[in-house]
Amino acid sequence: MRLSYPTNVKIVKVPCTGRVDILLILKAFESGADGVYLAGCLEGECHFLRGNLRAKKRVQYVKTLLDEVGLGSGRVEMVNMSSAQGQRFAEVAREMTEKIRGLGPSPVRIRNSECGVRTKNSEIRNPKSAI
Repeated sequence: MRLSYPTNVKIVKVPCTGRVDILLILKAFESGADGVYLAGCLEGECHFLRGNLRAKKRVQYVKTLLDEVGLGSGRVEMVNMSSAQGQRFAEVAREMTEKIRGLGPSPVRIRNSECGVRTKNSEIRNPKSAI
């Protein structure tokens, strides 16, 4: 069975969500992501013991940072599920996509395109400011 989730969802695989650093999440926004969600093991069932608990704390911290800078904490989420819950993964991807659509594009991405800032996977949209 193939999972059906929105095509704008980019999956970045890591051995454990505990390996996801705060800077990696923030870098995703800087690179043009409108939202980020981490899908980790069920609490108490982490193969690396406490990785998902560390990730949860980091996501909470990023939420406070995003609120402080005016992006809104709703742009980042942490979800716990087992690897056998593929349908749940696809469901969360659809829910998160709809939530982010409701919030609109990230102000960071809008600002970068206005200034002509080139991100890793983008082109300069305002060539005059790049001169």
